[in-house]
Amino acid sequence: MAKLQQQPNYRFAAITRNSVLHFLLLFLSCSSILHRASAFPLSTESRWIVDDSTGRRMKLACVNLASHLEPMVAEGLNRLPINEIAQKITSMGFNCVRFTWPLYLVTNATLGSTTVRESFRRLQLDDPIAGMETHNPSIIDLSLLQAFKEVVGRLGENNVMVVLDNHVTKPGWCCRDYDGNGFFGDEYFTPDLWVDGLTRMAAMFRGYTNVVAMSLRNELRGPKQNSNDWYRYMTRGAEAVHAANPDILVILSGLNYDGDLSFLNNRPVNLTFSKKLVFEVHWYGFTDGDGWADGNTNQVCGIVINHLKRSATFLLDQQYPLFVSEFGIDQTGTNLNDERFINCFLGYAAELDVDWAIWTIVGSYYLGEGVVGMSEPYGLLNWDWVEIRNTWFLEKLSALQRPFQGPGLAEAEIHKLIFHPSTGLCVLRGLTPLDPLKLGACWKSDPWSYTGQTLSVQGTTTPSCLRADQLWRPVQLLNGDCSTWEMITDSQMHLSTKLKDGTSGCLDVDSDNNVVANPCKCVRVEERCDPGSQWFKLVDSTRKPNDRGVPSGSRQQRSRRRGFSSGRSLLWEFLGLALA
Repeated sequence: MAKLQQQPNYRFAAITRNSVLHFLLLFLSCSSILHRASAFPLSTESRWIVDDSTGRRMKLACVNLASHLEPMVAEGLNRLPINEIAQKITSMGFNCVRFTWPLYLVTNATLGSTTVRESFRRLQLDDPIAGMETHNPSIIDLSLLQAFKEVVGRLGENNVMVVLDNHVTKPGWCCRDYDGNGFFGDEYFTPDLWVDGLTRMAAMFRGYTNVVAMSLRNELRGPKQNSNDWYRYMTRGAEAVHAANPDILVILSGLNYDGDLSFLNNRPVNLTFSKKLVFEVHWYGFTDGDGWADGNTNQVCGIVINHLKRSATFLLDQQYPLFVSEFGIDQTGTNLNDERFINCFLGYAAELDVDWAIWTIVGSYYLGEGVVGMSEPYGLLNWDWVEIRNTWFLEKLSALQRPFQGPGLAEAEIHKLIFHPSTGLCVLRGLTPLDPLKLGACWKSDPWSYTGQTLSVQGTTTPSCLRADQLWRPVQLLNGDCSTWEMITDSQMHLSTKLKDGTSGCLDVDSDNNVVANPCKCVRVEERCDPGSQWFKLVDSTRKPNDRGVPSGSRQQRSRRRGFSSGRSLLWEFLGLALA
């Protein structure tokens, strides 16, 4: 799927070389202070995760990093120094890692004390040893448990928060119904051992200020799963973790591969502690089979979102934070199902403004499903961990790395942003009334209002509303004489209006990122139909224009993602200018 190219519409300003350098140093210093000022621990305030010391929302925008497979070593240490991995994570705009671990790491003393080198030798993995001797010589001869702690510590040194995720008991690939790791009472899932392991892990990281949460168990599943045992044991595990480390958030997963929390609708969890409880859910394109590629994407999106409302997102209405701790797509660009799914996902995730963790940063595994050096098509990095596998996908994610709402932002009155999931951009007005509307960075968007009929820009000296007269032509901002815009189709992301000739048109985007009116796509029940370019989500926001929601990933780090030298791009981006 081709990505629409962003066309910046900035004015160039000449600044002397010395003044640029002087301002750059000053701004980098201030930006660093802002980023380091984020204090922990975190707590919950209504449906939001907040920084205890400031009361400000802290949106988790995470990547998954695996350490639960047979070697029991954080992936990628044979490819890059751990500090470089951490810096890649932050350079892509992420602020945390969901770090997976197997229960045996802390409950089996023999395994936990095995060195990294010995673990690789046991599995006859010679290449990772050579790679780690080159890139992480200080880790190769640590015990597996010490190496795990070292990685967490290095992530903290690079301002990366960590969510510790108990992925499995016995190290190995996850997940299957009958792998013995699925539910309480399975071969490798003894409740007492599990509680003991959670307690040990929580206590071990007490005092690590970047360890902000623990997810108690990944993807409960299999024939033994039932809600009564879920309440019995998950409550016990949550209380054990909180007793061992009261600073961290406690994250509870659901049934059916973490796709079902519906049982909580009528029976809440009763815990002795408060302001620390978060729930998690997983959502992938393959969860819904091949419907995204084979069906009408509008219909599939509507059906899936209605299911999610019943199974998980109702918890937001009950004032609990919801963490989408796994989602992702095949990054190779060859999976039509995933490419259609992700636009629906991003629209809904933007609307809800949830916390999330993408699967995965991992470009390749030491050993995956019996394959040495197995490539991970869902990985953000390529096989050798050097380059980004798919830059357009990162750009689509970038708007969701910052909070739209929540306590402590530079708060304005609640308003709308017109978000375009296919690009990850928002509708912006031009510098003058004659300039066409274009897509651009969401943090630059003026506030919009939507009455159910009229789309208007707020906060301008002369109120302006959206009007479309002809197909294939740019829409306009006019004073009065507004078009009536209706949200149509099951996806609730088509904005449609009647044109002068009586035909219908939908908001769309042309090849120059101009916002235009085109014939509405996929309105009828056409199979294999993709309306992605015409999907716009009206997102509630309380953020003032030009407030990026810092801290949610440093400005300097985000600028590197765009391919500029970090210092120069940071300065120009901050000033709102274009590079020559």
